[in-house]
Amino acid sequence: MQKIGVFVCWCGSNIAGTVDVEAVAEAMKSVPGVVYSANYQYMCSAAGQKLIADAIHEYKLDGIVVASCSPRMHENTFRKTAEGAGLNPYMVEIANIREHVSWIHKDMKEATEKAIILGRAAIAKVHLNAPLTAGESPVTKRALVIGGGIAGIQCALDIAEAGFPVDIVETKPTIGGKMAQLDKTFPTLDCAACILTPKMVDAAQNENIRIFSYSDIAGISGFVGNFEVKIRRRARYVREDLCTGCGACVEKCPQKKIPNEFNLGMDNRHAIYIPFAQAVPKVATIDPDACNMLKALSGRVHQVMTGMTVLQGERTISCTEVTDVYFRTLTNEKIAAYVATGDPMDKAGSYGIQSGGALFVDKIHGDYYNVVGLPVCRLGKLLKEIAPELMEETL
Repeated sequence: MQKIGVFVCWCGSNIAGTVDVEAVAEAMKSVPGVVYSANYQYMCSAAGQKLIADAIHEYKLDGIVVASCSPRMHENTFRKTAEGAGLNPYMVEIANIREHVSWIHKDMKEATEKAIILGRAAIAKVHLNAPLTAGESPVTKRALVIGGGIAGIQCALDIAEAGFPVDIVETKPTIGGKMAQLDKTFPTLDCAACILTPKMVDAAQNENIRIFSYSDIAGISGFVGNFEVKIRRRARYVREDLCTGCGACVEKCPQKKIPNEFNLGMDNRHAIYIPFAQAVPKVATIDPDACNMLKALSGRVHQVMTGMTVLQGERTISCTEVTDVYFRTLTNEKIAAYVATGDPMDKAGSYGIQSGGALFVDKIHGDYYNVVGLPVCRLGKLLKEIAPELMEETL
């Protein structure tokens, strides 16, 4: 059984005016484990702290309970007192009998009973406490903002301006969020785009900010200061580094009757689209569920053969997994066939893959996602050259 001391503070008349502090201190003496109980006008004063330190030494206390004001005010004070007397500071518990009792009750009998109950609860917690040692952990001085709406953008800008790198993860093809869909804002009726778009541009141009648009959080692990986050980038089927946002591809796209999510389905968009004129990044995205060519391809790429070797940079990778691979699976899941990136790629010309015309795969935490930049005819030629037996027909 631990040896516990209880110290009841009057806090002048703040507590003693409503709570019978002497009755509380006397009641604590009968609680199992309590070997010392006293009351004093101001426990936070130098004399009150000396009373606590002397009792710790004299009674060889293993823990203490201070029935006083909020722990937000003086918990650190009493912890330092205990530590100075040789007691682990985490063996100190505060029973808040000011804010939780005296300030909200008028009847002394009722308030005293409640103060006794809170004191007993704090004693029970001390019995369950264990001495702790404060430690330090290294902190990764960067931040991740999940969501690229106006709040996320402003948060990222504030962190970046403080000098720390920050990443924004946004599930849509562009940052901006709901505010980009508004005309005016309450209560000033200012133009929403006039407020939002300069911040979007600032975020894109800030050297401390990276934007992962059209991306999802695949997993979060770790703890405060050292989180590890897996980010899955979905395929746009467009080379972000080459797209200028001119809109020429949108004009040429024959599929024009796709409900426009940005305008809540009130008009239509093309299968390849830029959500709105001020989008950041201003890069086209192909909707694989709407594009005729991608839908046709998804049913014509069938199987990757066990042991097939393909080029990845300067080394080769043997694919040992037998799986049915459809194009949509390649865009979103861990894949079995790895076609190398690189610009230029060794032997790229022999497979008809030219700059801006390869099947690109980004590596994220060991898994391969984000297939971007698809010329259908070149992919077909690549597969036909590498493993013609896998092709049921010529693409």
